[in-house]
Amino acid sequence: MTIEITMPALSPTMSEGTLARWLKKEGDAISAGDVIAEIETDKATMEVEAVDEGTLGKILVPDGTEGVVVNAPIAILLEEGEDESVLKDGGGSAGGGAAAKAEKPEPAAEKQAPQESKKAEAAAPAPEEKPAPPSGSDERLVASPLAKRMAQQAGIDLSKIAGSGPHGRVVKADIEAMIRGEGKAQAAPADQPAPEPARQDVAAATPAAAAPASAAKSPTVPDELLPPYEEIPHSGMRKVIAKRMAESKQTAPHFYVTMDCEIDALLETRKELNDRAPKDGPDAYRISVNDFVVRAAALALLQVLAANATWTETATRRFSRADVSVAVALDDGLVTPVIRDASGKGLAAISRETKDLAERARAGKLAPEEYQGGTFTVSNLGMFGVREFSAVINPGQGAILAVGAGEQRPVVKNSALAIATVMSCTLSVDHRSIDGAVGAQLMQAFKRLIEDPLTMLL
Repeated sequence: MTIEITMPALSPTMSEGTLARWLKKEGDAISAGDVIAEIETDKATMEVEAVDEGTLGKILVPDGTEGVVVNAPIAILLEEGEDESVLKDGGGSAGGGAAAKAEKPEPAAEKQAPQESKKAEAAAPAPEEKPAPPSGSDERLVASPLAKRMAQQAGIDLSKIAGSGPHGRVVKADIEAMIRGEGKAQAAPADQPAPEPARQDVAAATPAAAAPASAAKSPTVPDELLPPYEEIPHSGMRKVIAKRMAESKQTAPHFYVTMDCEIDALLETRKELNDRAPKDGPDAYRISVNDFVVRAAALALLQVLAANATWTETATRRFSRADVSVAVALDDGLVTPVIRDASGKGLAAISRETKDLAERARAGKLAPEEYQGGTFTVSNLGMFGVREFSAVINPGQGAILAVGAGEQRPVVKNSALAIATVMSCTLSVDHRSIDGAVGAQLMQAFKRLIEDPLTMLL
């Protein structure tokens, strides 16, 4: 009996990924534990190991395929004693199922049970049949969920499109071709009227139905009015960032607390520590201002435990340990590796760990557990000369600290004007789980630690 190799879930939040490349080819012998493919998630590229042994009979999803849904079949493994004749008997249906599942689901359908997905696929007509709607069925048009949504947004009548997918299924590429004016229209039989549109929310059956379809289409400016431009396809990471940041802004009521911290004492302490630090070998380190910020944030969170919290629909979770995520900029987005128990680690340990995580993040080599599960995030743009900014809360956390550049500013000390190095820090807070007074108390504790860095060494 053939074995389906399916798209693995490489992290708890992964719903789809990109099959970057196969490391085995059809006909290769596979043993359990062999690395057979590389999968790109939104944060990293990871290797996939085989869990069964046999022969790689058929690859269903080729190299470079994006949007492959978790648990969708990506290949067929032949067991001992089986040959390619088995694929001829059952391989076609498996391939069709994989192609259908590889389509990105609509947001509203993301929680659809696997059994329901299989029922929908089973309803597709056989290859020799005309793709006609089953009587009384709500799924009248043979089209992927993504194709339906794209057609609705573009005001395109799905019943007029000749699908290029399995069994005449209309897929994403068909809609994109129609938008470009290169699509193929569905030819209606001469002795029959044009097929009736499936649903008014998808096809414009009447002028009244055409209005919602047009309204759903995003307003655009004609190309002739635009300057020259380049379209850069969204990476998986970019799509996830867009989704999560929009979700955060829409669901978490943000409020902001800003404080100016004088860091002259911190800079002096940093210089003394770095002067004494080993320059070479495994114990070498160089402490940055951000390392002080991470430790100060972690210690402040333990002093104000009410701020080390996050909102859930049933309860507010208050954490007893401060796991601080550190935002690391990448070429096409960002990732937030986590310094676990940052309050229990010294500045040198935080420095080494942050450097290691940042290097592996930029190389796409982080494991999921290394960038998931933080209780708080630090985002520092000071190296770019940014004076201050407000960051968007990472979903699953209750707050994020935005750190600006340290710069010399006039300050008043003992009723006299003086110059100090000042760093503006802004706390973004989810008001569902953390109140304004608690946010202010956290910033007070953070400011005390940053301005008296020796207290961080106790």
